[in-house]
Amino acid sequence: MRKLGMDELNRKSVNEFRQSEKTPVVVVLDNIRSMHNVGSVFRTADAFLLQGMCLCGYTPQPPHRDIHKTALGATETVNWKYFETTVEAVRALKEEGYAVFAVEQTEGSIPLQEFNGKHSSPLAVVFGNEVTGVGEEALALCDGSIEIPQMGMKHSLNISIAAGIVLWELVRGRF
Repeated sequence: MRKLGMDELNRKSVNEFRQSEKTPVVVVLDNIRSMHNVGSVFRTADAFLLQGMCLCGYTPQPPHRDIHKTALGATETVNWKYFETTVEAVRALKEEGYAVFAVEQTEGSIPLQEFNGKHSSPLAVVFGNEVTGVGEEALALCDGSIEIPQMGMKHSLNISIAAGIVLWELVRGRF
């Protein structure tokens, strides 16, 4: 088995990325503490050609060395916007016609494997703080919540891992 070379991977240039049709999904980061988590989600958003990201509250914003360390240039390709609060971001997205779902364990949350395909685009998904999750006020404005089924004791995933799982499930039909 041979590893593919850079020229064989069909990577887009920054301009090609910007001109490409985007997956109609926006990621909302609600008061994320870790710059590494932010950078990782940027990289995932780039990988799946997402519409963009909303960075809210005290979520770190580019440019920053620690974000760039994990984003590997994705902050240059993925459109992002800052909002003082997640509530403002959710309201703005809803006004633009997005269905907004929190990724959170709540009463009545939809298991991820049952969610895909039930909701039409455009879609926004809110990922919450590493410790406290999605804020209550923002959660109340969401159209519902999506839960990643888990079988272990913790029932908790790092935000960058959760984002990778959820976003793959939302876009895999495009491949």
